[in-house]
Amino acid sequence: MSFEWLFPLHYSCVDHAGCNRVAILATGSEGCKDMRIIGGSHGGRKLVAWEESGIRPMRDFVRSALFNILSEVMQDARFLDLYCGTGSVGLEALSRGARHAVFVDRTKVACAIVRRNLDALGLLDVGEVIEGDANWVVRDLGHRARRFDLVFVGPPYYNELVPSTLDALSNGAILAEDAIVVAEIHKKEEAAEEYGALSRVDERRYGDNRLLFYRTASSRTTGSRDSRE
Repeated sequence: MSFEWLFPLHYSCVDHAGCNRVAILATGSEGCKDMRIIGGSHGGRKLVAWEESGIRPMRDFVRSALFNILSEVMQDARFLDLYCGTGSVGLEALSRGARHAVFVDRTKVACAIVRRNLDALGLLDVGEVIEGDANWVVRDLGHRARRFDLVFVGPPYYNELVPSTLDALSNGAILAEDAIVVAEIHKKEEAAEEYGALSRVDERRYGDNRLLFYRTASSRTTGSRDSRE
């Protein structure tokens, strides 16, 4: 299956700065009580409330835009949510047809929130939560021959974590044929256009958020998804 339609033939940057009028972002120690799954089989279902501080969920309008872009490649995908926080991105993927999702975060608090969400949504059988450093987990998953079709990298801003994690992914060890890697960074942060076998093929801007889309050289030339065995 070719994914060339997902992105322009030439690198582009689309700015949707006006979209931030609908953003909902939980910050500080107040937690969040109003997050929901946006679309798919669990669309409209509330995520569990939390009071823990230091967790930055993806803004609703950015999450909606991301999954609109990926809608045609989500069905039956193996999804990896790195720096998962509340798990809102991976949970959205499951709701929209992903076969399985692995959630990775280094904090016990975030992992506990994800497990509560999986339980509340009846998705424990298709979700796996791993507590640990994202880059270490990427290497470990590679050693275990795990493969993913879609990888989301959404760490806290201003910690230079996106470049290091894209570098960890750059050998393609955990990436299925035609895999897509999406990284979310702040508009003032930078990430290279290439990391090993990964090359940036698109960028979208939504208010303060930038979504960077990467693919491997082989996926850009072959245009066919593996059999997912």
